[in-house]
Amino acid sequence: MIPALGISPGDTFTREQVVQWFAENYPKIKQGTVAAHLVRLSTNVPTRLQYSVRADGSDDHFFKIDSSTFRLYEPGRDPTPISESTPVPEEPVESSAEGTGEFAYEHDLRDFLARNLHLLESGLTLYTDEGITGVEFPVGGRFIDLLAVDASGDYVVIELKVSKGYDRVVGQILRYINWIKMNQADEGQNVRGVIVAKNISEDLRLACAGLPDVALAEYELEVSIRPISGLKA
Repeated sequence: MIPALGISPGDTFTREQVVQWFAENYPKIKQGTVAAHLVRLSTNVPTRLQYSVRADGSDDHFFKIDSSTFRLYEPGRDPTPISESTPVPEEPVESSAEGTGEFAYEHDLRDFLARNLHLLESGLTLYTDEGITGVEFPVGGRFIDLLAVDASGDYVVIELKVSKGYDRVVGQILRYINWIKMNQADEGQNVRGVIVAKNISEDLRLACAGLPDVALAEYELEVSIRPISGLKA
């Protein structure tokens, strides 16, 4: 791809240029898949780890300059590529989750649901295409928490809030739904959304009351303890 694009060291290019090149030369490859591969090949983008980056360095091609501009990765000049061994700082949440029955971090909830989508809906599976999964799926410079496919083959956009879900998330998920409709879905393929939070606010319930394509769900954490025989207190 790189030689075909005519990219040389020092040149910059945009996400839109890459997407357009693929649209002209490989029109069957979806725009979201192209954007996801661009993330995977960018050495300084933390979310590349969601796309099974190879440890041998064969995926270390680009360096992201800003939200939509890239250049070739330059060993010796640029920082060491982000990999599975790179320590990634935890992102704090607004309030402590200790003793509240909620996930401490949004990525914990995301990773749990990615492995257990059947708990949300029977027949729901994580989207996959060309080695790219629906975890942190890129949409126009932003990322969907989870992109799934239901039993009918339609897309389901899943937006997660580790604590309380407020009505401002409605605009966010509608933007993602419409991006998938315009850039990812095939003709006749439907797209809907699900907002998952520990608590759904009354404002969010009201905001979604007139949106048939957006569903709401609350999660609960449960912990059970079983004694081990032979041990005494």
